[in-house]
Amino acid sequence: MKKQAERAERNRPPRSRLDHPVEGWTGDMPDKAEDCGFPPRLIWVNELNDVWMEIPRYVNFGWGGMWPMMPLSVLPLSFNVFALTLPGVISDMRGWFILGPCTFFTLCFFIYFLKKILFEPRGAPVRFNRKRQKVYVYEFQQSFWPWRRWYPVIKVFDWKDIHGEWVMRRGHADWGHRIYCAVCKPGTLEVVDRFILTWTVGGTDAAGGLWSFCCHYMEKKPVPTAPMYTDKPRDWTPFKTVRWPAEVALESSTAPDGEPPSVTH
Repeated sequence: MKKQAERAERNRPPRSRLDHPVEGWTGDMPDKAEDCGFPPRLIWVNELNDVWMEIPRYVNFGWGGMWPMMPLSVLPLSFNVFALTLPGVISDMRGWFILGPCTFFTLCFFIYFLKKILFEPRGAPVRFNRKRQKVYVYEFQQSFWPWRRWYPVIKVFDWKDIHGEWVMRRGHADWGHRIYCAVCKPGTLEVVDRFILTWTVGGTDAAGGLWSFCCHYMEKKPVPTAPMYTDKPRDWTPFKTVRWPAEVALESSTAPDGEPPSVTH
């Protein structure tokens, strides 16, 4: 019976230590830099010094399809508007009942993709402040209903409450690895929030190296300054899509004692 129990324990699929693992959970990441097993390395970086760093989280799937979707929404919208202005339709209520909803639907479709292209940040950032031991997450709140206001949401967490989660993606258009950060109640493994650290990247070294870098950096250990990539993906928007609130920008980029950072990148 003892051997059977040991065999069953060995064959049992791995389970997350968290009470509510992320969807598609593949494994838990180590909490300590020395246990990471990957050399620390950033994928992309916006700012890196001895007080704080900011890394972008570039969405690398589906983004290129936004511009082709615009003509697909403009053409039916133009046709519907033109049809509504025809003499035989504009005076016929039946035409309005048919073309009116179609026009409204295509208009919503057009505005939705226009807002995504112009105003949604492709690389919503995360800031790590090693002096304060805090993490500042820049999220963008959006809705499928294009008439609703889209706006940024800033979340602030203590580093000690964050646990990494590994997700292996096997989709046709989204294959690779992601790292999520689960935020738990202090001193527990009860998940109260979660944010993504990196969208899908192809190699385990990139995903594991990023988490290892964050652990090394927040533990004030030496880290390399050169990221994996220096060329940043284009987002094609003429506007600045990331705007930290002034008080958050100040707090996240300074030490509690006001010590100025030494720029290393």
